[in-house]
Amino acid sequence: MKTLLLLLLNFLFLLSFSSAEQCGRQAGGALCPNNLCCSEYGWCGSTEAYCALPGCQSQCTPSGPPPPPPPPPGPPPPDPTGGLTDIITTSQFDDMLKHRNDAACPARGFYTYDAFITAAKYFPSFCNNGDTAARKKELSAFFGQTSHETTGGWPTAPDGPYAWGYCFKEEVSPSSDYCSPSGTWPCAPGKRYYGRGPMQLSWNYNYGQCGAAIGEDLLNNPDLVSNDPVISFKTAIWFWMTPQSPKPSCHAVINGQWQPSPADIAAGRVPGYGVTTDIINGGLECGHGPDPRVIDRIGFYQRYCGIFGVNTGDNLDCFNQRPFASFKSFLDAAIHLFLMHYKTRFKIEAYLNVNYRNFTNIFTEILDLN
Repeated sequence: MKTLLLLLLNFLFLLSFSSAEQCGRQAGGALCPNNLCCSEYGWCGSTEAYCALPGCQSQCTPSGPPPPPPPPPGPPPPDPTGGLTDIITTSQFDDMLKHRNDAACPARGFYTYDAFITAAKYFPSFCNNGDTAARKKELSAFFGQTSHETTGGWPTAPDGPYAWGYCFKEEVSPSSDYCSPSGTWPCAPGKRYYGRGPMQLSWNYNYGQCGAAIGEDLLNNPDLVSNDPVISFKTAIWFWMTPQSPKPSCHAVINGQWQPSPADIAAGRVPGYGVTTDIINGGLECGHGPDPRVIDRIGFYQRYCGIFGVNTGDNLDCFNQRPFASFKSFLDAAIHLFLMHYKTRFKIEAYLNVNYRNFTNIFTEILDLN
């Protein structure tokens, strides 16, 4: 048993060195490439575990790599012809989001077919890879995820729970301002960055990156996302299309461009709709068995695939997938634990957010071999 555990730790040690670069005081003051954060323990990454203060040593913003430069200005607002109109009609849009304009829905009258078509033209690759079936599958996946984010349905709702997507355009009773300290995307005075739009865009660093990409000052005007339906759809499509390390984009996953690494496969992350859920909210919904939120996302997706007559594909859930961030955080903590021989054990406990004794008992056995 001890030999097996020692081999496992050596594997984690080597894997960590191949997937992260040393930085900070552990590497002579070196900075991370691509503007990544340098963690307290000298490793590069873009998640909160790397970027949170006071532990983070340098480039301490949670936004990861700098955003790409804004694309050229899009075309003037077109009439709703061309673009995606060859794969989704007005009647299909209305059938998918059957109750979005119900009197009980706060977003009634906001989400329109024309606004969606106009926003989609800003992203030429969106739902535009592969044959017609592949394009409709991506469209179903996008609306499946965003419908869950904005659902107003309940189990016994008229026409079923999956006919009530796009009922909301703003987060209900937000628990915070969603403002994270950032030199790159500082919060504007008095502004709140709670969930808005089809993808419920949250946090100042997402508003900042998205605004730069679509040519809107969303840091100073976050309410644009809930007041302008075209901008609202653009933010959702931007999130769908944009990879944020270590996560791929939902677009790349659903159209087959993303291929899992050995580490992804070991973490249960294999191609399919389930990985898009992991990208969007894996830290809360994935990796702990069946979750009603994941099931709800799948229900919307299956309904929309049925409307378009396309196959859902395999691997729809993320019940047994480790979230992207937690896997890298685990490696970082495991290597640090090995090198430091528990000198910072209480920080490691907080870092992993697991029971310290259960985690370290295994490594105590290994270190006793030395």
